[in-house]
Amino acid sequence: MSEEILINVTAMETRVALIENGLLQEIFIERHNHRGHVGDIFYGKVIRVMPGMEAAFIDIGLEKAAFIHASDIAPIGADGFETRDEQPKSIQQLLREGQFIVVQVAKDAISTKGARLTTKLTLPSRNLVYLPRSKHMGISQRIESEGERQRLLDQLEHCLGQESWDEHGGFIVRTAAEGGSAQELCEDVRYLRRLWRKVKQRIERANKISTVYGEVPLYIRTTRDLITAQVEKIRVDNEQSLGEIRQFLEDFIPESAAKLEAYSGDRPLFDLFGIEDEINKALGRQVMLKSGGDLIIDQTEAMTTIDVNTGSFLGSKNHAETVLKTNLEAANSISRQLRIRNLGGIIILDFIDMLDEEHQRQVHRALGKALERDPARTSITGISELGLVEMTRKRTRESLGQILNSPCPVCEGRGTQKSAETVCYEIFREILRVVRAYENDVLLVMASQVVVDRLLDEESDTLAELQELVEKTVKFEVEPMYTQEQFDVVLSG
Repeated sequence: MSEEILINVTAMETRVALIENGLLQEIFIERHNHRGHVGDIFYGKVIRVMPGMEAAFIDIGLEKAAFIHASDIAPIGADGFETRDEQPKSIQQLLREGQFIVVQVAKDAISTKGARLTTKLTLPSRNLVYLPRSKHMGISQRIESEGERQRLLDQLEHCLGQESWDEHGGFIVRTAAEGGSAQELCEDVRYLRRLWRKVKQRIERANKISTVYGEVPLYIRTTRDLITAQVEKIRVDNEQSLGEIRQFLEDFIPESAAKLEAYSGDRPLFDLFGIEDEINKALGRQVMLKSGGDLIIDQTEAMTTIDVNTGSFLGSKNHAETVLKTNLEAANSISRQLRIRNLGGIIILDFIDMLDEEHQRQVHRALGKALERDPARTSITGISELGLVEMTRKRTRESLGQILNSPCPVCEGRGTQKSAETVCYEIFREILRVVRAYENDVLLVMASQVVVDRLLDEESDTLAELQELVEKTVKFEVEPMYTQEQFDVVLSG
């Protein structure tokens, strides 16, 4: 399995694409005027405590007030470390209005919701996550070998025992550390200790709402998190960013520095690899499968639904085999689409109905295996009696559609608009209301071109009957700026 990381940096935005065997697997976009804040640490102020929700709103200097739940607040003991009480405290015991508090963004603001916060601070490096206020030692669940898990924990303990550190705290060994040396872990420990010392000094000096730590830029962050032994090339089309990434690699991942490559071709980097087309496809509802089937993906505020259809695929054997083949292909495609579109929260998968229980197990296993490659935490249920699979995927930032799209001003996000026929009938009802209230002999209807055309054509007989009934003259005027749903019935001299 070969992978490449493509990094496109412009004055407006940064885009990073992960390519696997020639196919786009993930896309990250960060606009410079709307940067994400996951991982940033703020000195914020409590502006409202809500006992009924066991939560509070915190002003951290962003456009929307951020949100913190009582379960995300860890009380700090006299020794400066998080404490755990047998009886969870209420939000009123934990926070009061006007109080200043150090918080970290766990989830970016999405749609109308503000950012989600936590007081359980973490600082990531290439191989480790530092927990400055915790004594917990852990290791990524994605490292499955018990021998490797124990080796890494032993190396970490050795690093922590080598020197007398001023700061204490916990660590989590990241998946990227698998196969790493003790020296690499020790270097990460030193870096994270120094970083926390600086953050701590900023916290101690803070006397107003402010940012005390900002995550590194997207191109550094994704290089840190995405680079693995399978990555063969990191192509960058911006000279300044290339220099920063090279310095980062030389400092923390020197064995990967040779993979870095400047791209200066005539064609834009994303055009060369077909990424622009993939992004446009990922904004649509329909995803075509190679077999001829398709997926229909609908994202709503509450959940995302994915419907699998056989489409034009007829198969070469019986119906059950055709359905199985389509569902197996769909399982792999769904996993890829979740990553590309960055869909999170509750997701309902409607596979084509399968009567054979073994076929159901095969599809469920294929889905689980495909999701193993997803860096986001996922959880799936079995296939229900209705043939549905319920799953969740951790959401920390906006989906691709939320970043690149805005609600349609015509349909206001419904995805449909009232037909011209429906609008005509609404106009007829409005005329009846107006004639009851006013005595004018002439009424003027202002509407869009398509609605006026229908009134004077398909609805002309109904219109004539209406004018005879109300004993009024009705005139029409096309308003080019009106949408299909907009109209006005006004009095005319």
